Amino acid sequence: MPNSTTRKTVAIVTDSAADLPPEWLQEFDIHMVPLILTMGDKTWRDRVDITPPQFYELLRNSSDFPKTSQPNASTFRELFVELSQQVETICAVLVSSDLSGTVSAARTAKAGLPELDIHIIDSRGVSMMQGFSVLAAARAAAQELALGQVIAAARDMVGQAHIYFIVDTFEYLYRGGRIGAVSRLLGSALNIKPVLEIADGVAKPAGQVRTRRKALARVIELLEQRAGQGGQAHMAVVNVAAAEEAQDFRFQLEERFQPVEMISTDCSPVLGAHVGPGTIGVAYYFE
Repeated sequence: MPNSTTRKTVAIVTDSAADLPPEWLQEFDIHMVPLILTMGDKTWRDRVDITPPQFYELLRNSSDFPKTSQPNASTFRELFVELSQQVETICAVLVSSDLSGTVSAARTAKAGLPELDIHIIDSRGVSMMQGFSVLAAARAAAQELALGQVIAAARDMVGQAHIYFIVDTFEYLYRGGRIGAVSRLLGSALNIKPVLEIADGVAKPAGQVRTRRKALARVIELLEQRAGQGGQAHMAVVNVAAAEEAQDFRFQLEERFQPVEMISTDCSPVLGAHVGPGTIGVAYYFE
């Protein structure tokens, strides 16, 4: 559990795609805007109206394919106005603009509130890759650093944090329209287990092997290459309805890299809708 002090001047905002565990949101007083999830005729606010376990249970038993959307500008506007009554500045660190319209919605809200001091940062990532940028800003704000240092902390982390993940099937990426550069793997999808990463804001192949066990081993190999550049490791293991396997993977990472920080968290329903059950990933950076 992190330690923090109460902030008086800067409010940190993010969205539910960051996958930050609830206790971290609470400890650092991070304000989370939910993305929107729809299945059939039902709509939920991500992590507000439905939890990851509830959603993945529905996903197993429903013939409807989930759809997702960004929060609208009015949602951001309402939050910005509310926060402006408590703080001098708002810093929002949001999911990659190449994966979601969330940044665009926040910028629209900002444009309608020219009297407020609002800073929108595109994390160029998702899940805890984004979450580490949010935490960097929140930690700087908790230390009562100057606004420029809070913003710089988040922006610097955008270039440092990365994520690798493996999916059990291409179906969700394909049907959700987030296949991007991964599309070139589709022809051999039945014969491989790809290792994917978020690079330049979108999902891209980082390797491919024949089995899931080898895919996880390949992730560790890729991390070892990064670790060779030096620095203490900060890691977060994320999963979609694969908690037991993710826990085993965490133990392997802890044994190999001895990270100074390790977080475990479920992927949000909105992310799970795009990558599907069985997904496991590790977000990380090296100091």
